[in-house]
Amino acid sequence: MLSETAALLAWYDLHRRTMPWRGLRDPYAIWVSETMLQQTRVETVLGYFPRFMEAFPTLADLARAEEAEVLKQWEGLGYYSRARHLHAGARQVMAEYGGQLPQTAAALEKITGIGPYTAGAIASIAFGERVPAVDGNVIRVVSRLRGLRDSFALPETRRTLQRLAAELVPEERPGDFNQALMDLGAGLCAPGTPDCSLCPLKGFCAACASGDAEALPNLPQKKAPKDLPYDVTLILRGNMVLMRCRTERLLQGLWVYPMTAGHQEPEALQTALEKQTGLKPSLPRPIGEARHTFTHQRWLMRLWLTSAEEGSPASGWRFITLKEMQALALPTAMRAPILKVRQLLEALDSE
Repeated sequence: MLSETAALLAWYDLHRRTMPWRGLRDPYAIWVSETMLQQTRVETVLGYFPRFMEAFPTLADLARAEEAEVLKQWEGLGYYSRARHLHAGARQVMAEYGGQLPQTAAALEKITGIGPYTAGAIASIAFGERVPAVDGNVIRVVSRLRGLRDSFALPETRRTLQRLAAELVPEERPGDFNQALMDLGAGLCAPGTPDCSLCPLKGFCAACASGDAEALPNLPQKKAPKDLPYDVTLILRGNMVLMRCRTERLLQGLWVYPMTAGHQEPEALQTALEKQTGLKPSLPRPIGEARHTFTHQRWLMRLWLTSAEEGSPASGWRFITLKEMQALALPTAMRAPILKVRQLLEALDSE
């Protein structure tokens, strides 16, 4: 009978997912792919990874780039702090490590943007170090395999899982083994009801034997995102729209339209916009609604349209043409107002 390691690797050799970063040993490319995959579906990353690597083919290229260029390439992928940390980390590697990523997980964790999971993935896949790479898929597989039923709200449970995952990783092919665990968790050992009948580890799995695999892992219940109402206003001047580059932590470095907290009547919104932008806009009129959900909050947006033909906007605000807007990094949260603006400005440009 095959060992659990041999059984999983044999399954992986036959059923591994085909992805553009699979088979690469370039630690920089692995770093980029693993950063993109954090909290993002593989199907989404498939399109972004090749474009990003074409724009920044080496770590040095990424380090030399301006943050705005990096955010533009990341546009639509979400969780933009990942892009900023990746960029800062690349500059740190150039400045402190001679442009070469360290070869151990412990050393990699000292780089900005590289946590335990990413460090384990890079070290095991690129450098063959026998270390685990514990993501959500691996947590699920190992919890079921070893029958770990304690709550992950407890730090001790998380430490136990890390130890169990580390014990599983073999000396030979540690990177392939870690990727095999990820593929197994993304497929047969998925959340909810796993397909135990086809699992290569069914003969070794404690949860399969006890019949409660669907109940594991014992994760704390997520809080529902908090609803936050906003008024988002498109302020036009000729064939331009008013925008600013956000400095707030959420969506930092991305360009947005004027936003005011709460839902207001047109007269109150007009006054708030004047205070925020330094302009004297005409009375806004409603043009629709939109919403966007982040991890911990959901923006409930009412969209408004107005114009301000005179005066200079306050510091940080700029009137932007459609061509200029297309070159800026724009957040997915602004998808609905962006579409409205494009329709309006394209109509003006065609007149």
